[in-house]
Amino acid sequence: MKKLWNWKNHQIAWQLEELDNNSEFAIVLIHGFGACKDHWRFNQKYISSIASCYALDLIGFGDSSKPYSQLLYEQKTSENFSYCFDSWSQQVLDFCKEIVKKPVLLIGNSIGGVIALNTSKQLSKKCIGIILIDCAQRTMDDKLLYKQSLLMRFLRPVIKTLVRQRILSTNIFKKAANRTFIEKILKVAYPSGNNVDDELINTLFKPTLDLGAPEAFRGFINLFDDYLAPDLLKKLNNSVYLIWGEKDPWEPVKEAENWFKVFECIKSLDIIPGAGHCPHDEMPDEVNPILKKIIQEAI
Repeated sequence: MKKLWNWKNHQIAWQLEELDNNSEFAIVLIHGFGACKDHWRFNQKYISSIASCYALDLIGFGDSSKPYSQLLYEQKTSENFSYCFDSWSQQVLDFCKEIVKKPVLLIGNSIGGVIALNTSKQLSKKCIGIILIDCAQRTMDDKLLYKQSLLMRFLRPVIKTLVRQRILSTNIFKKAANRTFIEKILKVAYPSGNNVDDELINTLFKPTLDLGAPEAFRGFINLFDDYLAPDLLKKLNNSVYLIWGEKDPWEPVKEAENWFKVFECIKSLDIIPGAGHCPHDEMPDEVNPILKKIIQEAI
């Protein structure tokens, strides 16, 4: 059942599955860009057999508030919201402190993984582990400019100037915010085609009808200089576990394999054959037992 939490004058939607509310820790699920708490539809109840399991909608997504976007370079006002990893991480941190009130294990998909890593720094010992599912690489970040072609380096300032214009970002959003386009993107993200159904399409489409939905989109596409997962992993003391779709079209599994070799905090890497960017939803029968095993090991 959906619940609402007032956070800094914004409404945050969240839901809880639990069988034993006496557990000493809890699990918090953090969705990726364009998704919501219901993207854990096949996972939340399953892993609640181990501990209380929370899922929340990040600001700008799902049933949570979608305030006017405040870009990082603009003058900050109290009415606006900076769509960035620090803001989302603060939301998750405060949620853990005010609603969960227990040590937590964070599970994040895509940008939710970056948010989980960033939040864990502030939770410190209150975070007992992090599971990253196809964590976002954010290859358009300014800090990775050296990896891009000469043409992209030349075009980059133009692209940045254009996407800062609200009229352009809103028009792009309008073209993308329809069921047909969402289904096409899902079929790329889910290469096997498993579970690309009406329920999922409607779950992702419904929030795009909200008045402030284009604002979250504008905020996200302007994240040119924010946290990168590898930079966070370098400084992390918490245990990290990777789950990755073998055929992720956007975040290559080779990157996950490299992380596993490089970062001491990463304890395991499970690759899901045939799966894409969201293996927890595309192939839950394969992913859920892995999640359960990791959680039991982490505690």
